[in-house]
Amino acid sequence: MSKLPTKTDILDWISANPTLTSKRDIAKAFAIKGAARIDLKRILKELETEGHLSRRSKTYRDPDRLPPVTVLQIKAPDDNGDLFAQPLEWHGEGVEPIVLFVPRATDPALGEGDRILARVQVVHEGDHNYEARLIRRIGNTALKVVGIFRKTAEGGRILPIDKGSDKEWTVAPDATGGAQDGELVEGEQAGPRSTRMGLPRARITLRLGDPTAPRAVSLIAIHQHGIPDDFPESVLAEADAKEPAELKGRTDLRELPLITIDPSDARDRDDAVFAQADDNPKNPGGHVIWVAIADVAHYVRPGSKLDREAKLRGNSSYFPDRVVPMLPDRLSGDLCSLHEGVPRACIAVRMVINAQGDKISHKFVRGLMRSAAALSYQQVQAAQDGTPDDACGPLLEPVIQPLYAAYEALREARERRQPLDLDLPERRVVLSEDGEVTSVNFVTRLDAHRLIEEFMILANVSAAEELIARRTPLLFRVHEEPPADKLDSLRETAEASGLTLAKGQVLKTAHLNKLLHDAAGREEAELINLATLRSMTQAYYAPTNFGHFGLALRNYGHFTSPIRRYADLIVHRGLIRAHGWGDDGLTDDEIERLEQTGQQISDTERRSMMAERDTTDRYLAAYLSDRIGAEFGGRISGIAKFGVFVKLDETGADGLIPMRNLGNEYFHFDRDAGTLMGADSGIIIALGQRVKVRLVDAAPVTGGIGLELLELEDTKMPQGRGRPSRGGFKGKRNWGKAPKRGPGKGPGTPPGPERRQESVAKRKDAKTARKVTRQRKTRG
Repeated sequence: MSKLPTKTDILDWISANPTLTSKRDIAKAFAIKGAARIDLKRILKELETEGHLSRRSKTYRDPDRLPPVTVLQIKAPDDNGDLFAQPLEWHGEGVEPIVLFVPRATDPALGEGDRILARVQVVHEGDHNYEARLIRRIGNTALKVVGIFRKTAEGGRILPIDKGSDKEWTVAPDATGGAQDGELVEGEQAGPRSTRMGLPRARITLRLGDPTAPRAVSLIAIHQHGIPDDFPESVLAEADAKEPAELKGRTDLRELPLITIDPSDARDRDDAVFAQADDNPKNPGGHVIWVAIADVAHYVRPGSKLDREAKLRGNSSYFPDRVVPMLPDRLSGDLCSLHEGVPRACIAVRMVINAQGDKISHKFVRGLMRSAAALSYQQVQAAQDGTPDDACGPLLEPVIQPLYAAYEALREARERRQPLDLDLPERRVVLSEDGEVTSVNFVTRLDAHRLIEEFMILANVSAAEELIARRTPLLFRVHEEPPADKLDSLRETAEASGLTLAKGQVLKTAHLNKLLHDAAGREEAELINLATLRSMTQAYYAPTNFGHFGLALRNYGHFTSPIRRYADLIVHRGLIRAHGWGDDGLTDDEIERLEQTGQQISDTERRSMMAERDTTDRYLAAYLSDRIGAEFGGRISGIAKFGVFVKLDETGADGLIPMRNLGNEYFHFDRDAGTLMGADSGIIIALGQRVKVRLVDAAPVTGGIGLELLELEDTKMPQGRGRPSRGGFKGKRNWGKAPKRGPGKGPGTPPGPERRQESVAKRKDAKTARKVTRQRKTRG
């Protein structure tokens, strides 16, 4: 019979072998077999009762030590940028372990509140006694919700403002945070995320004020999407301590008449341009183009507080009434902004193109510049068109006209390259000083806009090519070609509009441009442009170069906007490292984490895009809210089983026609065809059709716009009781009252009892009609 180990022997074994702590492992270690296992079980039980061991599932461990695999919650970065983590399975009586998270280059970006499953090991360091490495991310900290607080006898409820959500949260009396009835609040989960009975619980963490206040619109989106909008004091202090750069070690560009061209309400100016005819006789008709970009890397150094905060934000977020900047105003609005007449640090590229717009060469320098003028697009275009103002008059011949001459050559090269040429008007919400929407305009695209766009593209290409040539890693701007299924969908949309998209060959942007060109001037033009946009993949940042499909470019990286994009700052640091311009270039540690950084800033970019879009939707709903009952023209932009989406001609706003507002019959949704068919009339509702609608709901708090269909392709729709539906349009909430529910109220329920007898015949008719339609499409 095997000799039983003492309690000390067992504790020593578990301490030395933290991954082998099951009863079976311990028995195997001490060669315990047969009936002796019963005695081992008794000893382990005694150790557990005495508090020397704790049982976790089927293993035993020292309660004053972390298990080798445990759940951690990431804390905010410390002043050195290190990530420490709180162990969520610590039950010891001593001081809580200090765990340093050690990321690998392949790990995803982690932030404060993320929960991870990690493998930990004991270390003996001054500031921590455990180090952890990621196994997998398992979620985030408590869910957050932004909504309207409604007081109740039991405390209150938070009614979410997201038009895609109808889940309410209950708030206990001691968790209201002093919120008043009707206030906009931010809350966080205060219990299980889902419960068998009742609503999830939340506690209010922040009161945001009156939800109907004009400037609450962007505030809602900022908090809803978790965009950091306040800088920590330590970051502000670091920014305030910065001083303007000096000429030492830089190329003097102060006599070069570089100018900035921006929107009239620009909040920062990070790029300046200049062009002139090339005097090299070997390049007849050629041009020399200078693009100078603010040298943000001089002020935001790797690993600094400013750097960590900029990386956390990833980019600036722009709203009609405010901007949430990536950098504090001391940098974004002052030291890094290329103000007129003020010396500013820059990284500039001198590019030479031939008469056909092809780049012959480029050269980068780290310099000091002085902007000759800060102009708007409208000013520059007016000057070129023959009506210069006082600011542009002296610059017309020496500066502005050479810019346009170089642009004409670049435009010729663009025509040969054939980047994707979408024609989608950009809408602009105009606010009064009080924050009220005064108008919704479509932005006019000028040649001045296109000029700057082409110069920036050329500079971005040069930066990518320079770093590739010097074998320095960078984050590429990647845009992969559309997937096959989305192209098939686009092809079907084109064919339904009487157009064609080439098939059976390697897709090029030129093929898509031909489709867009063929659609130009037709009623289907906007539909084809939208469908083409939807077929595209989303661009992202990555250290691996897969090219940029939309721009038809092989090598492309973002270099021209480091004030508002972290990706550009990475490229600047790469150029500094590649040229040996200083000790503020890309570090080895940054290179190891490029994959992780690319993923993080791609995520923050998408976050900002969603917040900006939601804000525009809310402003449009506010603008239309006093026009309930008005009629509008539009075009069907989307079809789903719950209703039809319409883009209004006047404002570009997107509204929803719920099923009940389509007419007085039941509509069948054909997912494959992407259409709706009337059960009685056989009417087909499809993408791109012209409609006249009536505005029935506009909810500024959610951004929801509800419509009623009046005419389809100039044919009036039969109006009546319509299809039963659930609880009304989600965009318009009756705050504090739950929507009615019951039989026949859901969007997917069949017609009520009074119509059941005739529904069988109608379904047969509809099935026959769908079959005929498919046969026609097949023959076509």
